[in-house]
Amino acid sequence: MTVYEELKARGLIAQVTNEPEISEMINAGKATFYIGFDPTADSLHVGHFMALSFMKRLQMAGNKPIALVGGGTAMIGDPSARTDMRNMMTLETIDHNCECFKVQMSKFIDFSDDKAIMVNNADWLRELNYLEFLRDVGPHFTVNRMLAAECYKSRMEKGLSFLEFNYMILQAYDYFELHARYGCNMQFGGDDQWSNMLAGTELIRRKKAEDAHALTITLLLNSDGDKMGKTAKGAVWLDPNKTSPFEFYQYWRNVQDSDVINCLKLLTFIPIEQICEMEKWEGEKLNAAKETLAFELTALVHDKETAEQVHETSKKLFQSGGAADMPTHELTEEDFVDGSIDILSLLVKSGLCSSRSDARRNVEQGGVEAAGNPAKEISTSFALADFQDDGIVLRRGKKNYRKVVVK
Repeated sequence: MTVYEELKARGLIAQVTNEPEISEMINAGKATFYIGFDPTADSLHVGHFMALSFMKRLQMAGNKPIALVGGGTAMIGDPSARTDMRNMMTLETIDHNCECFKVQMSKFIDFSDDKAIMVNNADWLRELNYLEFLRDVGPHFTVNRMLAAECYKSRMEKGLSFLEFNYMILQAYDYFELHARYGCNMQFGGDDQWSNMLAGTELIRRKKAEDAHALTITLLLNSDGDKMGKTAKGAVWLDPNKTSPFEFYQYWRNVQDSDVINCLKLLTFIPIEQICEMEKWEGEKLNAAKETLAFELTALVHDKETAEQVHETSKKLFQSGGAADMPTHELTEEDFVDGSIDILSLLVKSGLCSSRSDARRNVEQGGVEAAGNPAKEISTSFALADFQDDGIVLRRGKKNYRKVVVK
């Protein structure tokens, strides 16, 4: 099986511009490709994981990755898959986030000996002369064609700012610059980026009369069609200070039965033949598949030793109910009203539930346990003294635990 055939077998490829040529280049290790990352936070998250794994796969086959950090485009914000405009960030925040990305990317991509490069589009975008840019690049884009793109359609009803309207042109210009500077001949990205990526290939074709290619990676969706990587607390981050290794492990350990095989194919480096055998598994054997998924991804993002530790902690926790090393949330005395806190507030503050209505529903359905006892009433409350010593262990559902302590 060739490299490209394996990518297809795993379901990683969504759309391509010229499949015969792209597959030939990838199989021969002759692709110099880039994927862009907008630094909208100080950590990468599960949404970026697909791209990082994809880059790692192709580098292992001899291809050269370019990790493009959007220190310039982040000043505008990508309107794709959004219903509102992003908050503007300061240059200091953007540059700090770019530095954080570099550290995390290095765990997936080998940047030694020119095997890969990391570039910041701030190097050319922040110094652009507006009039020269309009005259040089503007004639190659038509407003009608841009407005027909999916990334803009969803924003038209609520209003698309002129600021965001420029994003497609700037992303296309990124590809043009990378093609000129580094010989980049392919752009990869999420399937929601297809319109922007085609704009880049077209700009290169028009200005340089040369071919450039685009390939979109399948989005990481669950069986309900929703993007994966969100919990009641928010995004699942790759930074252990934002999402602990235990929480990261538990996220993948708790995926739906219908999603585990797809996640194994898309995200892990387990041989595809082995995963195909696992597709035949049912019932309790699927739990073993989930443990394999959680272990492999935790080892990739953190390291094998950490993965082994959280795997053992998880086994002990769910076999004996022990609280060692489980995620911990700290309350302050200000969280208590007249010396007590109700179960709904406790569930929300700890991150086990996303809202009081979500917490109420879980309590009323009998899915909550506190300090080893079922919490059946929404009026259940706890005094400050109840949190002395080791705090209180909360459980929502069968596998979501949190230890709550008071500073």
